[in-house]
Amino acid sequence: MKIDTELNASAPAVLERANTASLIELAGVTKTYRTGDLAVEVLHGIDLALYPGEFVAIVGASGSGKSTLMNILGCLDRPTTGSYRFMGEDVSSFGRDELARLRREAFGFVFQSYNLIGGATATQNVEIPAIYAGTAPAKRRERAEALLRTLGLADRLEHKPNQLSGGQQQRVSIARALMNGGQIILADEPTGALDSRSGVEVMALLNELSRKGHTVIVITHSQEVAQHAHRVIEIRDGVIVSDPGPGARAGGPIAERPHGHDTRSPLGALVEAAKAAGRALRSNLFRTALTLLGIVIGVGSVIAMLAVGDGAKQAVVDRISGMGTNLLLIRPVAGNRGGMGGSIATMTPDDAEAIAAVPNVLAAVPELGGNVTARFGNMDYQTQATSTSAEFPLARNWPVARGIFFSRADVRSYAPVVVLGTTVVSNLFPDGSDPIGRHVVLNNVLFQVIGVMGDRGASPQGADQDDVVFVPYTTGGLRLFGQRFLRNITVAVDDVARIDETQDAVSKLLEVRHRTADFQIRNMASLLETATATQNTLTILLGSIAAISLLVGGIGVMNIMLVNVTERTREIGVRMATGARMRDIMQQFLTEAMAVSALGGLIGVAGGLGAAALIGALGTPVKFSIFPVALAFGCAFATGLIFGYMPARKAAGLDPVVALASE
Repeated sequence: MKIDTELNASAPAVLERANTASLIELAGVTKTYRTGDLAVEVLHGIDLALYPGEFVAIVGASGSGKSTLMNILGCLDRPTTGSYRFMGEDVSSFGRDELARLRREAFGFVFQSYNLIGGATATQNVEIPAIYAGTAPAKRRERAEALLRTLGLADRLEHKPNQLSGGQQQRVSIARALMNGGQIILADEPTGALDSRSGVEVMALLNELSRKGHTVIVITHSQEVAQHAHRVIEIRDGVIVSDPGPGARAGGPIAERPHGHDTRSPLGALVEAAKAAGRALRSNLFRTALTLLGIVIGVGSVIAMLAVGDGAKQAVVDRISGMGTNLLLIRPVAGNRGGMGGSIATMTPDDAEAIAAVPNVLAAVPELGGNVTARFGNMDYQTQATSTSAEFPLARNWPVARGIFFSRADVRSYAPVVVLGTTVVSNLFPDGSDPIGRHVVLNNVLFQVIGVMGDRGASPQGADQDDVVFVPYTTGGLRLFGQRFLRNITVAVDDVARIDETQDAVSKLLEVRHRTADFQIRNMASLLETATATQNTLTILLGSIAAISLLVGGIGVMNIMLVNVTERTREIGVRMATGARMRDIMQQFLTEAMAVSALGGLIGVAGGLGAAALIGALGTPVKFSIFPVALAFGCAFATGLIFGYMPARKAAGLDPVVALASE
């Protein structure tokens, strides 16, 4: 069996030193573990030199310290005291990311329990070290497949670990160790979990790697396995008790390329993190779906509630705007005239004529009204009658749909003419006949229909504004209501920007005319602002209530990600052992959290829009706009970032040795 030993990963700069020098040198290395106030020293002053191309076996019983020594040799752990030199450079003080670089570029690990990632295929498992080395996707896949074929796994490239035998999984582990070149192969009990035949095959592979020039270090308690090595070091109770020293090396050193900077682009690293996140999320679809549900409900609720709130606000604004935002509504109120029960019958058409002369007043329309019975043929209908002036359509921005509105001449001549609202037309003329030119009776007075008003819809208070008839205020006051005092005066201003100034002028005029403030002026522009502010408050309240669901969903994301970190601790250790830096681990788990939130956000947006559309179809006003959608989705994405940070930080902060030892 031939193994391709071409190296695709850079080695540290220190590897350029002369190969006659020691590759690894430990001097006075100790390791102490602390549990509270209890300190246990596992290694006691280890002195050891290893050379390029050696096949070394470190032998010892359980608890002898051999695994701790391997972790220090492989830069998975640090010595408590003493020095560790790699090709002459002291790496004892290296930071976590520097040690990760050294592991990525110089070491390959073969574990007793294989430590393959369950959701990844054999090829994807082998590719992991090259991902962190920045190798291009096509190149690393080609290299991984070539290694697997060389190791006899050509028909298992897309199989996952649970579809492979123990021996096949260990071969995948060896291929992974060789992916970045594997100048130094560290094998921890490589045959411990294998049957005899598979164990023989694995040791044959390690022997061939040694012949090809790889430095192979095997940690074992088996003398049979140790016999394959050229140098057997025995450790007992944390002390090396037997070491024959460097022996004949089977092959020359492997050619190394000088170390370069990390060639990964931020975008490439993000893409790889997204792929890993996708595999992790697919591996537990039910849990992912439950996590998505919280985000979906939160985002959908925010969008639907804001659409309903905006729809209600728009409906109110439209109704008020339909009446005209340039209006002043003047109503008489009880004053101090006459003491108790003072009359409010103080406003007359003369007041309207005086107001019409005020600067910036477009029209001043007197209005007098009351209930009337309208009759046509054998049809009777109770409605409201409004006696007003010819300027009413202009002031109220309410055009005539058919026919004409009465003129000033009609007002002056007390003409018995009437303009009908559409609701009255539909009740008096149910057959759809044209009412123009017909005569109707209002409270036993005959009027000729000269026009039909356009549809107005409901008022801000919900009343039907089309359930009304209009007659000249002179005719109505004399023949329908028997009085000339007005219900109100509607004033339309020309320049809305000066409406407050005009209101003050009108107020002063009426105070002079009436010698008292027996009136009330309502500014429709101010009313619109007040209504809008009120609806905005209600919309914010609705959105805030819905946002609580989004917050709960975010907490759910954090909980699930914390569970993921706990369940995948060994995977994190494997990634660290193969060269992942802290930011790589953090980026992966953050990407998973954001992927869940983003996907939940997209589904929530669709669900929220659908729910809002259904609510609208049932008759409730809704308004769709891009802002609530962007806000809800942005919040969902931010939720993944914020609530995913703590689990990601926890994952990135794990110690490689502790992570690899977890069950």
